Amino acid sequence: MSRRQQTNWYVITGGPSSGKTTTVNLLTARGYKTTIEHARHYIDTQLINGKTVEEIRKNQAEFQLGILDMQIEQEASLSPAEVVFLDRAIPDTLAYYRFLHLLEDEKLLNAIQAASYKKVFILDCLPLVQDYARKEDDVAQKKIHSLLTEVYESLGFPVSHVPVLSAEVRVDFILNNLKN
Repeated sequence: MSRRQQTNWYVITGGPSSGKTTTVNLLTARGYKTTIEHARHYIDTQLINGKTVEEIRKNQAEFQLGILDMQIEQEASLSPAEVVFLDRAIPDTLAYYRFLHLLEDEKLLNAIQAASYKKVFILDCLPLVQDYARKEDDVAQKKIHSLLTEVYESLGFPVSHVPVLSAEVRVDFILNNLKN
């Protein structure tokens, strides 16, 4: 990990329907700098370009690469000195590659090697709610959550598991656990 640049970035992650975006939105409301979640953003940009969700998700390798490209660009634009809460981060893509049995390509592996986070908060899953962008079932939700935990722990980032609590209390939990 000594080759990684030190940052003041905190990752908010977890399986589908774990409350990541709600948590990030509450952090924004409290005055913290945050980022957007790129899978949904990628889907939204493709929908604007006339594709259906089914067309977008049909080629999972292209879908994941599009998300990775957005994540790499976003993280490259952030100041390492600034405290930022990220709604997912580059290593999330590795968990999804593994879930989808995609080949871990050089672009992904290089991005992960360069990635650096002060701490990773993995939110325990809430009851699954599907929408236009989220199509996973309960089994997929649990598997993705497990893969995210494995990926971040294997990369040596400090990880804190955030239990199911009310949204405001989850944010308090995160803010109270930034250092330990």
